[in-house]
Amino acid sequence: MSWSRRTRHIAIAGMLVAATAVIGGCSFSPVYSGALAGQTNLNLAYAKPTSRLEQIIYQDLALRLGSSDAATAPLVSVATTTSAARVGLSATGNPNTLNRLTLTATLTVTQRDGSDAAPIRFTRQASAEYSTSGQVLADTAAANDAAERAARAAAESLRLTLLAALSR
Repeated sequence: MSWSRRTRHIAIAGMLVAATAVIGGCSFSPVYSGALAGQTNLNLAYAKPTSRLEQIIYQDLALRLGSSDAATAPLVSVATTTSAARVGLSATGNPNTLNRLTLTATLTVTQRDGSDAAPIRFTRQASAEYSTSGQVLADTAAANDAAERAARAAAESLRLTLLAALSR
C-alpha cells in the first residue's frame, strides 16, 4: 500500500516538473521588461513638432525609444487634435465646472530606406479631466495641464503600440 502511495507522489511530482518545463518553454515577451524593453534605441527620426502637445509626445518617444539623425532612419510624425466638453448634464450650486479634454494622436511611421513599404499609422485617444471656476487665468492653466497630461498618456499608448508593431 505504501508503495502505491509513493508511486502516486512520484508521478504527481513528475507531472509538475513536466508542466513547469512546458510552461517555461512558452515565449511571452513583456513590454515593460525583457529584451524588447532593454533595446532603448530603435533608430527612429522624428518630425518637427507643430504644437506643444506634439512636442511632449515626440520628447517622450525619443526619451524612451531613442532617436537617430540618419537619413535612412524611419521617420515618425505625430498629428494631434483636442476637444473639450463639460462633464455632466445639469447645473449644480457648485461654481466649479468639471470638463473633460480628449486628445487624439495619430502616429505615422514612414520608411526612408528606399523600400516600397506603406506607412504604418496608429491612432490613440487619451482623456484628462479638469475643473473651471470662471477665472480666466486659472481655467486656461487647468485646460493646458489637462492637455499635457492627455498628451503624456497618448505618448505612452503610442510607444507601447509601436513596440508591439516593431516586435513582429
